Amino acid sequence: MIKKLLAVIVIGFSVISANTALAHGGAIPKHGGIVQTSSDLSFELVTTPEGVSIYVEDHGKPMNTTGMSGKLTVLNGTEKSEADLTPSGDRLQAKGINLKSGAKVVAALNTVNKKAITVRFTVK
Repeated sequence: MIKKLLAVIVIGFSVISANTALAHGGAIPKHGGIVQTSSDLSFELVTTPEGVSIYVEDHGKPMNTTGMSGKLTVLNGTEKSEADLTPSGDRLQAKGINLKSGAKVVAALNTVNKKAITVRFTVK
C-alpha cells in the first residue's frame, strides 16, 4: 500500500515538473503577415502592392537571402498561379501574385547550400 502511494506521488510530481517543448523563435508577425516555421527558420508571408514578400529569419534575426531561390505556388479556389521568388535583402519577392482570403500558398525554396525547404501558408 505504501509502495503504491509512493508511486502515485512520484508520478504526480513528474507530471507537474514536466517541461513543455517550445519552438525557438516566435510566431509573431513583424511585418503584418502570416508566420510559419520550417527547417529552424521563420518565414513571414506579406502582401505587397507588387505581389508578395517572404521575410526570412534565423532564430529571430533577419537572414540575408542572397543566393536563395524558389518558386511560389498559389491556389485561389480553382485558380492556380506561380511566380519565381527572387532575393531582396532579408526577404524573397514574387511579383504579380494576388492573394485572396482562403488562398493556399506553397513556397518551394532552395538555400545557398542547395537545401530544399517547403513552407505552406493559408491566407486568412
